[in-house]
Amino acid sequence: MPNRGRLPLRILALGYLAAILLVPVGAVIWRAFGDGIAPVWQAVTAPDALHAFWLSLLIAAIAVPLNTVFGIICAVVLVRQRFRGRRLLDAVIDLPFAISPVVIGLALILVYGQAGWLGSWLAERGIQVIFSLPGMVLATVFVSLPYVVREVAPVLREVGTDQEEAAWTLGASPLRAFLKVTLPAIRWGVAYGVVLTTARALGEFGAVTIVSGRLAGQTETLTLYVENRFEAFDLTGAYAASLTLAVLALLVLLAMTRLQRKEGR
Repeated sequence: MPNRGRLPLRILALGYLAAILLVPVGAVIWRAFGDGIAPVWQAVTAPDALHAFWLSLLIAAIAVPLNTVFGIICAVVLVRQRFRGRRLLDAVIDLPFAISPVVIGLALILVYGQAGWLGSWLAERGIQVIFSLPGMVLATVFVSLPYVVREVAPVLREVGTDQEEAAWTLGASPLRAFLKVTLPAIRWGVAYGVVLTTARALGEFGAVTIVSGRLAGQTETLTLYVENRFEAFDLTGAYAASLTLAVLALLVLLAMTRLQRKEGR
């Protein structure tokens, strides 16, 4: 394409990104610090804000390892094995991409709520899932489930089984061969999946809104806290919490960029 035709396309692409991403984020930063740094610091260090922040990190710390282990196992099953129903399993993995998170939250209530299929049985044993941490973790696990699978599966196909089979002939067990040979070979796919899963877990709103009960200081994540402060007309608190989420997203983006550079080397 001639250089004369490339410049308008670049301007269009950069203008679109600025309108969709840079301007809104910049507006949040400007509004957050409109009255100075002190109100922002007071807002992000408020007890409910700190609880929401640490609860978000706790949920991500539980959901990400679970989805990482499941994602690696599921990718191995999909790539290395042939069985009836494999295509169905492959399609089911993508359900969180297709279904609204709100629907996922409602589905969890139907199963684990007080009037749900398992809710009364769990309640008799003193286990509360909905409107507590377990339900929020389940919702987050569900919505962030596909990322590790979709990042690892293509790498597994590319790696193949030759090195694993060579390790088998040398006396290594299948598990040891996978841990010593295959897992290091797919580490970048796993790393990308972990980063994307972390970003999705930290930013989840819809499903967690339904199953959490939104109790301030108890079952309120940082995303729910932003909405709570905005509805209460505490704009400084809402913008400060939004800025915290933006910083977390930036850290995730930097981690992804660093991984790409290391992979390039």
